[in-house]
Amino acid sequence: MFFINQLLKLCLTLFISSATFQFAHAQSTNNKTILVIGDSLSAEYGIERGKGWVEIIKSEFLGDYDNYEIVNASISGDTTSGGLSRLPALLTRHNPAVVIVELGANDALRGLSLADSTNNLEKMSELSKQAQAKVVIVGMQIPPNFGPVYSQQFKDMFAQVAQKQKALLVPFLFENFALDKSMYQDDGIHPNESAQKTMAENVWSVLEQAIN
Repeated sequence: MFFINQLLKLCLTLFISSATFQFAHAQSTNNKTILVIGDSLSAEYGIERGKGWVEIIKSEFLGDYDNYEIVNASISGDTTSGGLSRLPALLTRHNPAVVIVELGANDALRGLSLADSTNNLEKMSELSKQAQAKVVIVGMQIPPNFGPVYSQQFKDMFAQVAQKQKALLVPFLFENFALDKSMYQDDGIHPNESAQKTMAENVWSVLEQAIN
C-alpha cells in the first residue's frame, strides 16, 4: 500500500509539472512582438542607452499590455533601401504582430529619389502585412532649405504610403517640439534626451490603436 501511495504521488507530481509547463509554454507563445525598424532617430544616437523613445514606450506605456514586447532593430544611418533589405530576416526571426517603420530621413539628407523611397516603404509595408503584422508608418519632415517642392513631397510621402497600404500613420515624429532648439543635440538634427518622451508619446498615440 505504501508503494502504491508513493507511486500515485509521483504520478500526480508529474501531471502537475506537465500542466504547469504546458501553461507556461502557452503563455510564452501568446507573447506578441512590436518590431521597430528605423535609423538614428530610433537607435538612441548620441544619448544614454535605455533613454530613447523606444525604451520609454517599453517601460512607461506597455504596462497594461504585458504580453507585448518591443524589439528595436534600428541602425544609425539606415535608409529605406537598407531597411527593406533587412526586413525579411527580421520578420522571420521575430514574427512580429506590429511593425513600426521609422525610415526616410537619411534618404532625404542624401538627396535620394523620393520615388525609390516611396517604393521601398510600400514594399516594407507589403512584406509586413504578408507576415500578418500591422504596420505603423512614422512620418518625418525636412527643413525648407532642401527646396519647398522636395520638402513638401517628402512630407506627403509618408501619408500617401500609409493610405495606399492601409497602414497607421504617425504624422510627424517631432510633433510638438520641432522648432524648439533646446530639444536637439549640438548637431541640430538629432533630438536630445529631453525630447524622447514627446517622441514616445507621438508614436504611442498611434501604436496603441494597432495593439488594441
